[in-house]
Amino acid sequence: MAILSTGPIENNAVSGVRPTQQVTIRLVSRAAVDAVSVSVQGYVLSTTRTLYVSEVISIAPNEAVTRNYFANLDAFEFVFGLSDERVGDVGISVWGKDGSGQLVDAHRVVEHEQTVKDL
Repeated sequence: MAILSTGPIENNAVSGVRPTQQVTIRLVSRAAVDAVSVSVQGYVLSTTRTLYVSEVISIAPNEAVTRNYFANLDAFEFVFGLSDERVGDVGISVWGKDGSGQLVDAHRVVEHEQTVKDL
């Protein structure tokens, strides 16, 4: 199984407000025939690492799926799991958004920036 990670994302408050309030995750299937399943796990990072998002998303061939998750946290991390042979079939991007829905440039992770680990 391949594991992709955003790595830890720091989201400390600036003037009492955290830059990112919500995370938008975009999953795109490049598969021509079969659906792809992606495990999405989100973690709150503090003195401990606590799971707060756990979802398995099935993506049809050539489909794009968007999910929004709470992110008004001091630090967080998202981890994606999929089978080794399907890594090239899925594009994943993660975008932090402020309270008005505007993108937070510092909190965006696109496909080529993710850490890949094989288990």
